[in-house]
Amino acid sequence: MTSIPTLTTPRLILRPPVFADFPAMEELLTSERAKYMGGPYSSFAAWGLFCHDVACWQLFGHGALMIDLRLTGECVGQVGINHGPLFPEKELGWLLFGGHEGQGYAGEAAGALRDWAFGERGLPTLVSYVDPNNVRSIALAERLGAVVDKHAPRQDLEDVVFRHSPAA
Repeated sequence: MTSIPTLTTPRLILRPPVFADFPAMEELLTSERAKYMGGPYSSFAAWGLFCHDVACWQLFGHGALMIDLRLTGECVGQVGINHGPLFPEKELGWLLFGGHEGQGYAGEAAGALRDWAFGERGLPTLVSYVDPNNVRSIALAERLGAVVDKHAPRQDLEDVVFRHSPAA
């Protein structure tokens, strides 16, 4: 059985998902805020995506981690490495729950998981699939040092694909 890590940063604890995290994920994935992630989704589909995030750990040795604030323990979002038939390559993705944007949490969490994936799992590369209208995620991918890869396979032909490499 694959051990799911807990990662820490100065402000965050990245921990394995638990069932109690699903209501916040369902709220986000069924809302208009999910438009940049292929949504909004039905509750049934939201459950499937949540289970995918957990199953990736067993199937691929990586998956999603919830983002908790170290100071309060509040869960503010999720960061993950997605893979499987819906993702042409291993994807570094992030999302924040309402009211937690603009504080650097997504970048801090994504950078920590990216570094873990390159260092602990030895992954040679990761991509981030970003909706071309999601200017905040585009800016974050760039801050993380990712570069646009126009030749990368994509799940949605409209996505901008950002490539992360260990050298970044």
